[in-house]
Parts: sequence; C-alpha cells; structure tokens
Amino acid sequence: MRKVIDSHMHLDEWGSEDFIPFFDEYLAREEIHAVNICAIPIAQSNVCNNIMTCFYKLAHPGTYAHGGIELIKIPIDNMPAEMDALTQYHELMEIGFDGIKMLEGKPTEHKRIGKSLNHPSLNKLYAELEKDGTHLLMHINDPDEFWHEETAPQWAVDNGWAYLDGSFSSYEEIQRQAIKILEDHPKIKITFAHFFFCGKTPELLEELFAKYPNLCVDLTPGGEMYEAFAGNYEYYKDFFNKYSKRLVFGTDRCFPEEQSYANWCYDIVTTFVGTSETKKGYGDKELVGLGLSEEKQDDIFFANFERRVGKEPKPINKEKLKAYIEKYSFALTEQDMEKIKPLMEKYL
Repeated sequence: MRKVIDSHMHLDEWGSEDFIPFFDEYLAREEIHAVNICAIPIAQSNVCNNIMTCFYKLAHPGTYAHGGIELIKIPIDNMPAEMDALTQYHELMEIGFDGIKMLEGKPTEHKRIGKSLNHPSLNKLYAELEKDGTHLLMHINDPDEFWHEETAPQWAVDNGWAYLDGSFSSYEEIQRQAIKILEDHPKIKITFAHFFFCGKTPELLEELFAKYPNLCVDLTPGGEMYEAFAGNYEYYKDFFNKYSKRLVFGTDRCFPEEQSYANWCYDIVTTFVGTSETKKGYGDKELVGLGLSEEKQDDIFFANFERRVGKEPKPINKEKLKAYIEKYSFALTEQDMEKIKPLMEKYL
C-alpha cells in the first residue's frame, strides 16, 4: 500500500464534532497515512480554527497540524504586543502545532491586513521560523487570470476572487513580496501552496529552487495548474523528475464539503503523480499521468513533508491549549463556547 500524507487540508466551519467523522472517512477510504490540517483563523476572523484543529489532533494523535496567526487588530501594526505574530507563533508551538500556515498572501486577505507581506512584524516571524527550522505553508496569490475581466472565471467572481476594481495588489506585486521573504530569509523552510500559481511560468520556480534550498511548492489544485501540466506534458514530466524533492502532495480539501469531491481531488493528483493513466482532469484537456518512479513518488507523497515537518506529529499540550482558549476567550462568541466546552470536557 502506498504511503501518503495529505499535507494541506482545512476545517472551514465549526460544527461540534461533525468534522471528526469527515476526516476519519477520508483517511479510511483512501487509506491515507496521515493528514495535515491547516488552520486559517484569518479567514474566519477568530481563533476557533486553531482550537478545532487541536481537538482533531487530540482525537487522532497521528494528525499533523499547522496553526494560523489571528489578526486581533487590523492593520497588523495595531496588534497588541502580547498578541503579536511572534507571540502567537510561540504559543502555537507550545500547544503542539507542527508548523505555521499563512493565508495572508491570498489577495483578499492581503488587502485585509493592510500591509505588505514584508511588514516588520511579519519579518520578525519569518526570522524566528528560519532560526527554529519551523515549516511555513504559505498561500501566495491566486491564478493570474483572476485580475482580468476577460479571463476571470464566473465561479471566481461569485466567490469574491475576481480582482478587477483596482483595490487589490497586483499578481506581480504579491509575488514580488513573497520572493522578498526568500531573499531576506534564504534558509526558511517554506512551501508555497498551489505551485506558487506558476503553472504557466515554471521557469521562475526553477530559478527559485536553484537559489533557496528549503523552498518547496505543493500540488494542491488550482485547476489552472493542472491544465498547464496537461498542455506542456513533456516539459512537466522532466520537471517533476528533476524536482521531485521540491514537490509536496496535498488536496486543499476541507470540512464541510461533499466527501466525493475530496475523493475526486485525491484521485486526480495521485493518478497524475503515480500512474501513466489518462484521466479527464480540469478544463478540456485530458491529464496523462507522469509515471514517476517509486522513489520519486515517495518524495512527493510523504517524504518531502516528513523531511520538513518530522516523521511523527507533535502531541498536544493540554495545559497550553487551555491557557490559549482562556487568553483568547474575548474573541470567541457564546455560540463558539457552547461548542468548545463539551470538547474540552471530553478531550482536556
């Protein structure tokens, strides 16, 4: 049986313990070794996402988790000193998170934080991550067609992800800020999600891989990147073989959603990486599997993630989690606490 770690999954909504069987079923159906749940409190505007993730780790100690920084005050230079990004990072590590997830590079959230990704408070965080060797999974940009009226797909418009009104930073500017993180912190263990949205410009990734030894990208769809793979097959077959140690498997699936969609995404990515089969993928192009060797499949499916994060996930420190819930209780609603309390009684 192939060993697989899904390095990029999410919990999007709080629903008592509803999320636990969702991940359990996914693990069982696909016979996955482990998942890494990435909390994104910036998207929910409270710390519940970090707390939910901890409870799944407590229910299933073999689970990895990446915690997120909650922006208590926006813009980020208004953050209270005792809750700044660096303080929150240390709190999350003490609780038992295995790394940090940042959504701050997604154009909607980038606009919300009101500052560059290279703001001094974030640079302090990157410096600490680099010093500690802690893994950072970072969402940067969206597909470049989302900035142009003639190419932005309707589903992106419907989700508020069409950046047409001039109020969002450009694709090029957000990408420039991300590359500046690498320039300033060249040894940081960082994975840019969704292939850094470079499906049409992979030569940029080749340049960055040559300069920064700890840079990886993950293969979470982005349908546009799988269309790019399908449209430039021979190049990408060479690319995946050459850079197999810089590519990380993930699906970006989340609770709540249809289990069938999570399974479909898993099947698309694993078929492309692990077989020579032809399958209907995204868009109008057939996706032909790369037929990588077992060694290179192992790199992508689990080994690259383990090299960056560890072969075993960290345990949750229950006392630190209790203290975290208490400290940030002011940011939790009554409805949040109604759902948190029974889980505290069960797991803490």
